[in-house]
Amino acid sequence: MLKVGETLPSSTLQEFIEVEGNGCSLGPNAFETSKAAAGKTIAVFALPGAYTPTCSAKHVPGYVEQADALRAAGVDEIWCISVNDAFVMGAWGRDQQTAGKVRMMADGSADFTKATGLTLDLTSRGMGLRSQRYSMLVVDGQVKTLNVEAPGAFAVSDASTLLEQAKALR
Repeated sequence: MLKVGETLPSSTLQEFIEVEGNGCSLGPNAFETSKAAAGKTIAVFALPGAYTPTCSAKHVPGYVEQADALRAAGVDEIWCISVNDAFVMGAWGRDQQTAGKVRMMADGSADFTKATGLTLDLTSRGMGLRSQRYSMLVVDGQVKTLNVEAPGAFAVSDASTLLEQAKALR
């Protein structure tokens, strides 16, 4: 499992881009995690699935609400990662009003999630291999904090916890 002090796994995530520009075309665009995190402080949170109850009612809205405070604490970008495709993550982002606040990053084949060792097998519930619920602060590609939830819990990966950790790193 990924640990504090380690480098963010090199993998490719996809993001559905709504507006063409900055070298990105409309639709799904691939981003290499190591390149995308280079020289930045990234607040990353991952969750089991788009449109699931806790993820939609608490996890994503908390980061949308705290986006300005996280930026004021030195966070350059906020990434939401889920084992879903870029089209689903894009639609969910529209529903959650994440534009300009949270990047909705798709890990469609779970390659990034597998590389972190933070997988969650929900095959018995018809959802296949997913990500555990967690959050982390990544500074220039290095994991500075990591908050992994106990199964079924939502207590340490919330935006408020990560905001306090970002403030402490300054």
